Amino acid sequence: MSVPDVEQVIAEVYREAGSRLAAYGYVLTGSRHGAEELVQAAVVKTFVKRRRLHDARSAEGYIRATMRTLHVDAIRRDRIWARLVPRVAPRTHAEHAGDVEDHDEISRALAALPPRVRTAVALRFYDDLTVADIAHVMRLSDGTVKKYLQEGRERLAPLLGVSVTEPERLPVVERRQR
Repeated sequence: MSVPDVEQVIAEVYREAGSRLAAYGYVLTGSRHGAEELVQAAVVKTFVKRRRLHDARSAEGYIRATMRTLHVDAIRRDRIWARLVPRVAPRTHAEHAGDVEDHDEISRALAALPPRVRTAVALRFYDDLTVADIAHVMRLSDGTVKKYLQEGRERLAPLLGVSVTEPERLPVVERRQR
């Protein structure tokens, strides 16, 4: 069996996982343009290192992890930049509001969340990471992550038809016997 070349794997990734990656990028960034940029940057960063990724499925996992890292790093960089040079780069949370094309309430609510809150919500409910895992990825304390998740839940609960005090529902997963 021959090993596919990088171009073939990249084409396969876009064909088979492109829409999932774009949706994930949208959840993280809150804008279509930001999502497209994030996917592109992650694909380049993933494949420039010459990893031995032979199919779209294995490449998708690397790309998603790279997207997470790039997004968290961008938030951190933007906060530092805004603090150091406030006159040149004033900080606004609604800078991509005009790019959001989806008109449903949940998308607007996600886009209105502050970047760190939106990222924590995406990692928890889209990637199904634990609070500890989110804290590790975002380089924050568990308490800060819990605060962000609570803020996101308070803002999104009315739209989702759940109570803020209602406990989070987690799916039951059966484990195979070893």
